[in-house]
Amino acid sequence: MIITKNAKIIKMSKKIEISRNVFAINLSIYLREHKTLILSDFHIGLEEALQKQGFLIPRFQLKNIVNNLNEIFEILKNNKFDVERIVINGDLKHEFGTISDQEWRDTLKIIDFLKEKSQEIVLIKGNHDTILGPIASKKNISLVENLILDSNLITHGDRIPEEAKGNKIKRVIIGHEHPTISLREGIRVEKFKAFLVGKWKKKELIAMPSFCFVTEGTDILREELLSPFLKENDIKKFKVIIYEDELYNFGTIEKILNVID
Repeated sequence: MIITKNAKIIKMSKKIEISRNVFAINLSIYLREHKTLILSDFHIGLEEALQKQGFLIPRFQLKNIVNNLNEIFEILKNNKFDVERIVINGDLKHEFGTISDQEWRDTLKIIDFLKEKSQEIVLIKGNHDTILGPIASKKNISLVENLILDSNLITHGDRIPEEAKGNKIKRVIIGHEHPTISLREGIRVEKFKAFLVGKWKKKELIAMPSFCFVTEGTDILREELLSPFLKENDIKKFKVIIYEDELYNFGTIEKILNVID
């Protein structure tokens, strides 16, 4: 397997505690103390947007999303982790200035699916969510700029809100970046979605992988970073947990670069 040949790793189960009472499960984060499941960056409608640009791409995103959600809820059930709140941390849909047919149809299906799993759904605005209001209103769910749960700030990550700078906040959880790691074996290169865990201004910072299956995301080893939270940091000090059917602890980015070099 290309993963195991690129670094000394520890193979984990499909659930790993990445911080105290904070678990990575598949592509999601679960806050145990708050019985809250966090998902990020679905980008529903990306397939239709690419088709309009002339790309021949099948529409498989909805099926993959539902399959992964089913796995997450099965793991939660097996571990007796209750879910009272589901947070979508930005970019539920893809188009900036409109709501495409696919976005209406598939977004409502996903929201209906999630409403069966939780008492509360909260939508956090992402940079792609300029016209998310009609969808939130139709399903009677909250649409907010960010969400604070005790000392946790959940925010999309395309900008740094004032709340992040306060002393009350000890942990910031972001999406937006779509972090991935590219690993090479000979001429073969593969991208893997990843969680990043590090520090921002002495606060813990967790960057989530995207729940979008049309593209993997930003290669943090080779591409320009997107989020200002990450741009302000020494990214080499961040820990990396890769997801590919299982969760893998790769240690710090600095260690990965040493192995690659």
